[in-house]
Amino acid sequence: MSEHTCHTAAECHEHHGLVRDFGGGRPRIVCLCGSTRFYDEFRAANLRLTLAGEIVLSVGCDTKSDADLEAAGEIADLGAVKAALDALHKRKIDLCDYVLVLNVGGYIGESTRSEIEYAEARGRSVRFLEPVLPVTGRST
Repeated sequence: MSEHTCHTAAECHEHHGLVRDFGGGRPRIVCLCGSTRFYDEFRAANLRLTLAGEIVLSVGCDTKSDADLEAAGEIADLGAVKAALDALHKRKIDLCDYVLVLNVGGYIGESTRSEIEYAEARGRSVRFLEPVLPVTGRST
């Protein structure tokens, strides 16, 4: 298999140097996905899963308010930055064992839906914080 071929996290060591042997079993790696409007839930889930012994990959900033991005300095093209952050988050999905969708109140937006599809296409299991509501034709 070439270095760029998709594979599971458990097979990573066979393909590149991202995984090291630390002398024991590797904790599960979870990638949190969901709308950053629920930033407090991201922090709570990160803490809960970290205390449970999992490696947590999460969002790096709150892109809904743009305050985090603005605080980072001058950004010429906010749309391009957000697109780059979306792509970076998909690389986190590449590294994880499973995805936990923080679908607070059942909400799953377009970006999160894209991440779910991406994760499933790469064989990652997808779990949800709350039960998934049936699609009713409403815009989410």
